[in-house]
Amino acid sequence: MQRDNSYYPRTRSRRLRKNSKIRKLISENRLEVSDLIWPIFICEGDNVREPISSMEGVYRLSIDNLLKDAQYAHSLGISCVALFPSINANLKTMDCKEAINPDNLINTATKVLKNKCPELLIMLDVALDPFNASGHDGLFDGNRILNDETVDMLAQQAIIQARSGADILGPSDMMDGSVGKIRDTLENEGFFETLIMAYSAKYASSLYAPFRDALKAKSKLVGDKKTYQMDLSNSDEAMRNTYRDLNEGADMVMVKPGAPYLDICYRIKTTFGVPTFSYQVSGEYSMIMGAIKNGWLDEDTAIFESLMCFKRAGCDGILTYFAPKAAVLLSK
Repeated sequence: MQRDNSYYPRTRSRRLRKNSKIRKLISENRLEVSDLIWPIFICEGDNVREPISSMEGVYRLSIDNLLKDAQYAHSLGISCVALFPSINANLKTMDCKEAINPDNLINTATKVLKNKCPELLIMLDVALDPFNASGHDGLFDGNRILNDETVDMLAQQAIIQARSGADILGPSDMMDGSVGKIRDTLENEGFFETLIMAYSAKYASSLYAPFRDALKAKSKLVGDKKTYQMDLSNSDEAMRNTYRDLNEGADMVMVKPGAPYLDICYRIKTTFGVPTFSYQVSGEYSMIMGAIKNGWLDEDTAIFESLMCFKRAGCDGILTYFAPKAAVLLSK
């Protein structure tokens, strides 16, 4: 009869943990700087570095400071930044026309950054909410958000962003059919190599509040986004959305928020085997930074653990405001 040798003392699991060299040798997952995408908020003006009160250590940057910080990030090994615009209130309208202005803040910043640091990948949000007086992601008819009309405008926005130099487009609107419409428009205009990272599983979460603060849109939001963002209790729906977005032409998919939805990350990665990303959103960042600031958590270990969980769940990369701090930590 074969003996089971999986029990103590023949098997001592602590042998594999006795020092850092052995622990690294058998590590199942690795967190690398190349896994990180750094979201950056940009604003109008010169030499602006405006603190965001709800996000300790995060700023709204004018384009000149964006250049400095993005080049610094690239020197750390960060290969991609995601830009989000905080535009002047007078440019926010219900028709969102500023979203399709080729010379708006986000397109101008993209052109300048691509010129100064061409090897750095730039990801842009395809979304109307930064430009919408209501704070929503879609156009309105009375109290109803219009799906197809919004999708048409998103396709216009996407092609302008591609012309500006964006490498990756992130449709975050959660409108039906937006990925397919954007992919068809890119193909028709000859942008065959522009990548789409679809926000396939974007939940109607409370954890976006500091982000809306960063865009100065928190007070403008009318109602909530539950008619288009996902119900937080649903998992199978995320799989259906992902399947649809991949069929419509997405190259990569995203789960948002991050840590509370690691089960979704795991299901998507194991089911579809496609490049899978997650966004460690503003609320996650603010909670961790709040605990660090109060001395309740050690900064380095808390940041590392909060990011490693995404790799363990199967993510290929993470959008995180911790990117520069994590890059420095990983270089030690």
